[in-house]
Amino acid sequence: MATAVPIPSTGRSGAVATVAARAEGVVKAYGAGETRVVALDRVTIDVRRGEFTAIMGPSGSGKSTLMHCLAGLDTVSSGRIWIGSTEITGLKDKKLTKLRRDHIGFIFQAFNLLPTLNAIENITLPMDIAGRKADTEWLDRVVTTVGLADRLKHRPNQLSGGQQQRVAVARALAARPEIIFGDEPTGNLDSRAGAEVLGFLRRSVDELGQTIVMVTHDPVAAGYADRVLYLADGRVVDDMAEPTAELVLDRMRRFDARGRVS
Repeated sequence: MATAVPIPSTGRSGAVATVAARAEGVVKAYGAGETRVVALDRVTIDVRRGEFTAIMGPSGSGKSTLMHCLAGLDTVSSGRIWIGSTEITGLKDKKLTKLRRDHIGFIFQAFNLLPTLNAIENITLPMDIAGRKADTEWLDRVVTTVGLADRLKHRPNQLSGGQQQRVAVARALAARPEIIFGDEPTGNLDSRAGAEVLGFLRRSVDELGQTIVMVTHDPVAAGYADRVLYLADGRVVDDMAEPTAELVLDRMRRFDARGRVS
């Protein structure tokens, strides 16, 4: 198994960051011959540690496929992927499952909370299953950051949609993963609840040093990130630093459906 030396880079703060995840020449194709469809076409990117990266692109651009491959939820046809210094390409299922459990957090559109458990039980569930004891000090800090201190004994049906997604965010943060992947994490929320959750994700980066990669179609959501990667036809066609909702919307308008500048 090959390894990669963390690569220094400079983030928005000017501090030196290392690479939390890396894709090198990644191709993901489905089918063969005339039915072959290329979802990712020789993608090479670095995700810097301690930053919030958004991935955007039109439907079918490959953005969710890229996230799933980076997170080890899907395999690549060719190319290499690392999480930290560990190459996950070709990693055996058991080792890959352990790496995802110990080093990666996930937040999805669906909150995926167990209705019979209260908020704190849902938050600690992955660690309980893994037989790991929660770091009480860190858990308290996470709960405070996402504003759930007075909701920990409530079950999902006693929480609003925004509060349920905050529980999902806290669950992802609680195990202190190296990186968190979010697939349209505010897609099922109204604008107010979505803004709350995005604010908590931003705070988790700024105050807790978390690394987040989020797939989104929403310019407002992307405006919370440090960096936006644009995909089209399975390729990275642009890389924006220090985005705002207005800048992201303007950039999107400049791309036609195939991701070329108009």
